[in-house]
Amino acid sequence: MNDSPLPRTLAAFRGPVRCGRTPGALILTGAAADSQDERLILTFVGPGLPAVPDSLPDPAVLALGEHHYRISTPARSWEIEPRSVHLHRDIGRAFYRAIPPRRVPLRKRLFWRLVWMLAGTRAGRRVLFSLRRG
Repeated sequence: MNDSPLPRTLAAFRGPVRCGRTPGALILTGAAADSQDERLILTFVGPGLPAVPDSLPDPAVLALGEHHYRISTPARSWEIEPRSVHLHRDIGRAFYRAIPPRRVPLRKRLFWRLVWMLAGTRAGRRVLFSLRRG
């Protein structure tokens, strides 16, 4: 009887995924396959991680067992055994769509418009520098 667990999908990406490398880490960054707004950042940490291309098309990452993973694309796959794995979901777009930004108060908008207008002229810059010193 085989005691190894069934492979489970850890992360699935949609479209091209950027592959970054640092000493001892491999970082996959791209759009999540299961959401229109979320981005996934998957980091593998450990020695001896494989050299993968700078970009992968539609990869999926399967967890084959403890510390044993497979990165699969339609054309190729890599098996890796990192010490640790970190999966982050960037939900910023959905968050800011649900909670719109606060409108800037009129006084503050007028103040900055005046500052930029002054900074655009030689005389205005002198005024701003004199206010800064004084």
